[in-house]
Amino acid sequence: MKVALKNGEVREFDAGMSAFDIARELGLAKTACAAEIDGKVCDMRTCLDKDCTLNLLTFEDEQGKRAFNHTASHVLAQAVKRLFPKTKLAIGPAIENGFYYDFDTEEPFTSETLTKIEAEMKKIVKESIKLEAFTMSPDEAIKYLEEQGEPYKVELCKEHADKGEPISFYKQGDFTDLCAGPHMMSTSSIKAYKLTSVTGAYWRGSEKNKMLTRIYGCAFPSKDELNAYLERLEEAKKRDHRKLGKELGLFALLDEGPGFPFFLPKGMVLRNTLLDYWREVHKRYGYVEISTPIILNQELWHRSGHWDHYKDNMYTTVIDEEDYAVKPMNCPGGMLVYKLTPKSYRDFPLRMAELGLVHRHELSGALHGLFRVRCFTQDDAHIFMTWDQVESEIQGVVRLFDEMYSTFGLTYKIEISTMPEDHIGEKETWDMATEMLKKAVSGMGKEYVINEGDGAFYGPKIDFHLSDSLGRTWQCGTIQLDMQMPERFELEYIGADGEKHRPVMIHRACLGSIERFIGVITEHFAGAFPLWLAPEQVRILPVTDRAKEYGEGIAKRLDDLGIRVTVDNRNEKIGYKIRQAQLEKIPYFFIVGDKEVEDNTVSLRSRKDGDLGASPLEDVIAKIIKENADKAR
Repeated sequence: MKVALKNGEVREFDAGMSAFDIARELGLAKTACAAEIDGKVCDMRTCLDKDCTLNLLTFEDEQGKRAFNHTASHVLAQAVKRLFPKTKLAIGPAIENGFYYDFDTEEPFTSETLTKIEAEMKKIVKESIKLEAFTMSPDEAIKYLEEQGEPYKVELCKEHADKGEPISFYKQGDFTDLCAGPHMMSTSSIKAYKLTSVTGAYWRGSEKNKMLTRIYGCAFPSKDELNAYLERLEEAKKRDHRKLGKELGLFALLDEGPGFPFFLPKGMVLRNTLLDYWREVHKRYGYVEISTPIILNQELWHRSGHWDHYKDNMYTTVIDEEDYAVKPMNCPGGMLVYKLTPKSYRDFPLRMAELGLVHRHELSGALHGLFRVRCFTQDDAHIFMTWDQVESEIQGVVRLFDEMYSTFGLTYKIEISTMPEDHIGEKETWDMATEMLKKAVSGMGKEYVINEGDGAFYGPKIDFHLSDSLGRTWQCGTIQLDMQMPERFELEYIGADGEKHRPVMIHRACLGSIERFIGVITEHFAGAFPLWLAPEQVRILPVTDRAKEYGEGIAKRLDDLGIRVTVDNRNEKIGYKIRQAQLEKIPYFFIVGDKEVEDNTVSLRSRKDGDLGASPLEDVIAKIIKENADKAR
């Protein structure tokens, strides 16, 4: 048979050879984790029996890494079952940065328990147990799992039984798990691993179900890669925005309002500075700003389609015996603003931006600092246009995103999501709209990947996955093409032909959630915000009583120039004041004593570069003003 490899080379192999056999002939058996055969991801044990394409996936490939981590989760589950035989198994998937497994256990797992489990995992890896795939009929599978005393697996199996298809299992020695794979060939492949945490998780993510014990872990092909990852984890802990938010006095997360963050004075300075920049950019790009109510009647949400697709995440209330809902999204309000006045094609493109406060119900276990909250400000915009303006408008939005992200030193990758099963509208319209998104992005010379079936229910979308200073990714920006809501709200405009037409609209958010973005950049900068963004930009530290008046005068000048400045006039030693300023991550501090008063200078210290020596006051002020205006990082 002829096999076309990823590099374009076509090789001949004996029919019936497994992907692993072929990898061994190519000298790639040690690094291959899974195989992509004619576009389908499979086990390395899969046999090839006809001409095909073959891509050998390594740990560097997403699907290869997934197979590796999934195998590590099975090693974890086998170790738990050996140590705690009465434990019931739930699910154990691979995730972005490793894996987890959920267990129903009689005794709580602690950090000491994890140490024991890791030791047992080591034995399993050393035993080099082969993983073997097999199938059963649905009835056989259900009976087998009931005999094994695995109620969660039985529930999962029953959900697929009505399809009548064989149920897939994987066996490794004395351990068998319900699983579709793919997996590594042997447990010995899992060279380096670490169980990182243990927490609670509701079965199927519903608080109505039992709380299970979830163990998280990570795994790598080598110790060096594992150690490098663990070092990044330690750095991430130091940068945790919840920790820094408390230390720097930015925001508070209180028991009186789970998922509803409190912004403190310094946090409000940071937030408002960010929003001032947002407004400045949007004004340059031709947006007008609106604001719509937080609570609107329930009929509106039925009309928009959100009630059918999103009601479980919405908060409701009753006003004057009529049902209302707290908005989870800003778009229906934007539709009502559009309808207030007649529109002509000459008004297009119409770009309406809104910093709208939205509320979405999240499970308490899913809440996480500013990253997952129940109320947040979405930097929305709704752009109304004709079909022939779609491509250029999308490109304009991408340029705006590009400018804003680069200001923070954030790079990004683009993902285009296509029609989901739960959608409204005709497939032909979806296909046309999806092609428009692809054309717009590729027309700018930018690359993208396709995320099949993950579009919004009303249209395809472009998502922007940002990378921070630690290489972590965050989904923030989104551009969603909507062909349905203009129809539902009967939006119209008068075309050049004098007839009424239906506009096309784009939903887009650049920062996504203002709160979440503040969390992202807090960790990205490790709380050491660039000068233009820092809540306190300059602190003046007088050394003598005579210098206090001089320091106050400098502060007045900087304040008049729009620089956020304070004077530390406390009767403390200068070393203490300097350490305090460093801990609070102030970008610049001026040390002034009698000599600086006489020479009209300041002794300048930088958070980044340390002691910069004495400089003329005018030069230092000019430097601060320029760096602030340039939004330098």
